[in-house]
Amino acid sequence: MDTHMIARYLQFLRKSHNYTQDDLAKRLDLSRQAISKWETGTTIPDLEILLKLSKLYDITINDMLEPRIQPQRITDFEQISKIPEAELKSILKQIDVKSIIIALMGASPETNHLLERVFPEIDYAAEMENIGRVRVDTVEEMQNKIVSLINLYAIDRDN
Repeated sequence: MDTHMIARYLQFLRKSHNYTQDDLAKRLDLSRQAISKWETGTTIPDLEILLKLSKLYDITINDMLEPRIQPQRITDFEQISKIPEAELKSILKQIDVKSIIIALMGASPETNHLLERVFPEIDYAAEMENIGRVRVDTVEEMQNKIVSLINLYAIDRDN
């Protein structure tokens, strides 16, 4: 379960239904601060609130906890080169360094060089050595999470 992705998706759902944090808080009989904590990834809603949200948004709890973001901008991790570097940095700085490094373990040299330019402060060799060997499915999972996050930002930006 990726709390950052859940946080971004909950924010997207709220905005796509034209609710402010205050509106949603009133509908759920909660504080605006509770909504803010979900949307920053500080906490996630408890089961009772997830059930209320699923009814409000007409989606399943699983859809909220494991969002499937339809491709809006890119369909593959290698396509991150299509994103302007400043925007890519803004999106990816919200992901932990370990996840970025794991995603790069299955990427082309060009994509590795791109992210080395975007994040020159990361010691890629040291990070890879600290992580060690990683299963291919873990690399693919990290790449898919990054692709979904980029697409979620695109949807959010366009709304």
